[in-house]
Amino acid sequence: MKKLILGLFALGLTFPMMAQIVKTEELEEVTVSPVNYKYLSDANSMEVVSMPVQTMARKVAAYNVKDADFYQDDYGLYTINFYLPEGRVLAAYDPEGKLLRTVERFENINLPLAVKNAILERFPNWTMTQNNYLVRYKDGRGTDKVYKIKLENGNEVIRVKLDENGEYIE
Repeated sequence: MKKLILGLFALGLTFPMMAQIVKTEELEEVTVSPVNYKYLSDANSMEVVSMPVQTMARKVAAYNVKDADFYQDDYGLYTINFYLPEGRVLAAYDPEGKLLRTVERFENINLPLAVKNAILERFPNWTMTQNNYLVRYKDGRGTDKVYKIKLENGNEVIRVKLDENGEYIE
């Protein structure tokens, strides 16, 4: 009986040693290139932006036209629509997948602190009832960001436009 137990014990030790043989395989080289990094750096401000805006910017930057079912080499421009309940983006890509321009519109998002402070300073007794965030990106020119805000005070209603720094736009 001792011999049987010692035999099973020795056999139990040899099987895991055979499993330790590692086969090495050579993988093909992969190149990672950040195609739309300029858009992400222009679209994101220094302040933490609203989650729908941030989510949409990442989706637009990560979209690969070459993986789409409708992709063909001979087309010169691809326009893609992205939708969320809070906003939408129309993006134009070249055949290589580089983002050329976007037009973005978001409704009722969390405003940056600079914009909130500018409104509270100039209109202290007013209530914000609606806001729209408009972004236009063009490769090589950067991003234009505008906040259109509707304010109410009793029966009075005014609309104001501000840039991302809280400066009023006429």
